Amino acid sequence: MIKNYIKIAFRNLWRHKSFSLINIIGLAVGMTACFLIFMYVRFELSYDKFNQNFDNVYRLNTDIKSPTEVLHWNSASAPMGPALQQDFPEVKANARLFGFGFLVEYQNHRFQENNIQFTDPDIFKIFTFPFVAGDPETALKEPFSIVLTETAAKKYFGDGDALGKSLRLDGKTPVKVTGVVKDVPLNSHFSFDMLISTSSMEPMKLINMKEWGNFSNNTYLLLAKGYNPASLQAKLPGFLRKHISEDQRRRGYNYDLFIEPLRDIYMDSFRGAPVNGSQSNVYIFSIVAVFILLIACINFVNLTTARASERAKEVGIRKVVGAINQQLTAQFLGESIIICLISFVVSAVLSVVMLPLFNMLAGKIISQNIFSHGYIFILFAISVIIGCMAGFYPALVLTNFSILSVLKGKFTTSVKGIFLRKGLVVVQFTISIVLIVGTIIVYNQLNYMRNQSLGFQQDQMLVLNTGGDSAVIKNMESIKNEFRGVQGVMSVSGSGTTFGNGNGVAYSEIQSITGKMQPMNMNLIEVDFDFIAQYGIKIVAGRAFNRGFATDTTQAIVLNQAAVKELGYANANDAIGKQYTQWGRKGKIIGVAQDFHFVSLQQNIKPLNFRLNPGNTSVFTLKLKGGNIHATLAAIESKWKSLVPQRPFSYFFLDDNFNKQYQTEDRFGKLFMYFAVLAIMISCLGLLGLASYSTLQRTREIGIRKVLGASVPGIVGMLSKEFILLVLIAAVIAFPLAWIGMHSWLKDFAYRINIGWWVFAVAGLLSMLIALTTVSYQALKAALANPVKSLRSE
Repeated sequence: MIKNYIKIAFRNLWRHKSFSLINIIGLAVGMTACFLIFMYVRFELSYDKFNQNFDNVYRLNTDIKSPTEVLHWNSASAPMGPALQQDFPEVKANARLFGFGFLVEYQNHRFQENNIQFTDPDIFKIFTFPFVAGDPETALKEPFSIVLTETAAKKYFGDGDALGKSLRLDGKTPVKVTGVVKDVPLNSHFSFDMLISTSSMEPMKLINMKEWGNFSNNTYLLLAKGYNPASLQAKLPGFLRKHISEDQRRRGYNYDLFIEPLRDIYMDSFRGAPVNGSQSNVYIFSIVAVFILLIACINFVNLTTARASERAKEVGIRKVVGAINQQLTAQFLGESIIICLISFVVSAVLSVVMLPLFNMLAGKIISQNIFSHGYIFILFAISVIIGCMAGFYPALVLTNFSILSVLKGKFTTSVKGIFLRKGLVVVQFTISIVLIVGTIIVYNQLNYMRNQSLGFQQDQMLVLNTGGDSAVIKNMESIKNEFRGVQGVMSVSGSGTTFGNGNGVAYSEIQSITGKMQPMNMNLIEVDFDFIAQYGIKIVAGRAFNRGFATDTTQAIVLNQAAVKELGYANANDAIGKQYTQWGRKGKIIGVAQDFHFVSLQQNIKPLNFRLNPGNTSVFTLKLKGGNIHATLAAIESKWKSLVPQRPFSYFFLDDNFNKQYQTEDRFGKLFMYFAVLAIMISCLGLLGLASYSTLQRTREIGIRKVLGASVPGIVGMLSKEFILLVLIAAVIAFPLAWIGMHSWLKDFAYRINIGWWVFAVAGLLSMLIALTTVSYQALKAALANPVKSLRSE
């Protein structure tokens, strides 16, 4: 009997090729999209779970407090981790991470490495980084020890043994390779290429490891299994009172400590991380996946129930010869599952083909192939579940026909069935219109951020990284003059960092409008005399740094308008001449710069100060003329190699680097658009199938109308209007849903577009055009058919 059912199923599929093809393609595309999104979501939710101590690891965070604000940092100071382990036995291990960049050399190999972390030996007790060579117990115990990843080891030593060999940092500090670990998994919230022992830091004069007020590292704690972290959190205020004196608090050491579970760092932390995910994006893509699969299933249900009348006689005859409902249900469910399994095969092929492209769009390798982690079995299970769920209602409809009505030829499609199909079409296009609106708004927001005036010069600005080379910094002015002589270079400046590349935060005390010294934690950029003018930053009060004023190097700062407002000054001119203290310096405010976006437009403009410090300008910015950029770059590189032969030529363009802040949003926008297009395509497939079937059912009516003089446009309009009406109903439902969803998404941006009425007008017209184009082909085909042939066949 089963064999007979399978034969009938394939015969039906072959007899109705167009409907079968629409069903299979719709389901296959829907399953592929859903499956790829599933893998993406699963990868995003898997961050850091490769660690064996995942449930017992916590990051130590700091809230820096001032009278006007609280800064929520994901960092701590150097002494905190060891002190916590010493004071509290529940802290089983601690490890700190200090990020640095060095020029690393081995024989003829020389590379600028910017992903180096200094860390403690217990890092391997806290995190699971399997060793390929070396001993995790001793690898980082001694000063000047270094552990490499497999990729880094191969980069310097090829296939040879790295253990025991020495690398040189910045041409002066030798470090010995004591271990090689596997590359850090891609689903880790932090990564490294090299780990160096923290005991090397003080001999290298990198940091004061006893300084409680320098929040320069991430600190991780391993707590005892089963220990309640809330108990440790409750002890942290007392811990600070023990170690931080009142005098230190008065001098700005005013902060609170918090521990954050490792499981929350990537996805849920508002404090940020080297790599952060977006919970809202995961939710949105999960919803989109459900929508796409729902649309594909709706197609299946619609087309199957629409064809119910064609199989009515088959059901009637089977019932007469003794078939019971359970057998018929099994047959039709089996046919549904067969269609889904065929779709599964097609989907598996599509997934294999599309996975590399999807990885590229996602900006990460979410999976190398669909056969890893049992993904293929998940896809198979999805297809069977869809077959059962989508096939259940059509099977119910088909098996409940009245035998007498069917055999007498009185069977017609029920009003309930018609309303159901129309309702499902409305659901499909409601989802499609929501996705169209979402796509338009996402792209408009991204374009708004990219094209918004930032308030400083960013075009044709070439940034050269010196890696903090002391020889370069010592000869900064002469090197700048050499670059000014290169054809195509208009101006040169130096700074500690550039906009969009991160900046320091300095504890400062500045005279406020009340006359008192107000503590502030301010964003800081250390610059030379030429920086402000070269970047086109407008001074609205006072002046910029000037070589004619000897005290500017040691006693002057320039604030932005946001800082002046926080100090209480309504007029920027009132802040000029006010006193400040900052990092050992005392002096006066000499100028106020107009507010500009020195970080992403996702954040409000925050207080910023410029401080003149030519001795800490580790990057050059060269403003180039338009024209032959390639020739100018070649000339700059040649000049660099003659002036700085000890360092590789490393550069980027400022506008490209600044826009990297929007990479996550760009990828989100592209993926959202592609999946929206897929959803619309699947909806159109279903609409095409329904229009085709509806036209087929009305063949006789169309023939009679044509004989009686109906025009082609009239018939096309008659056949199209019911579908257009359904799209209009879908639009009415979709518009408020889309507004609510996208209004919520836009809240994550400090600077955002307004959702205009035109977005909904465009989405509505576009969906109408798509539906009309889909339906009109079948309608036009029917309207142009010879009525004599249709009436003769009837």
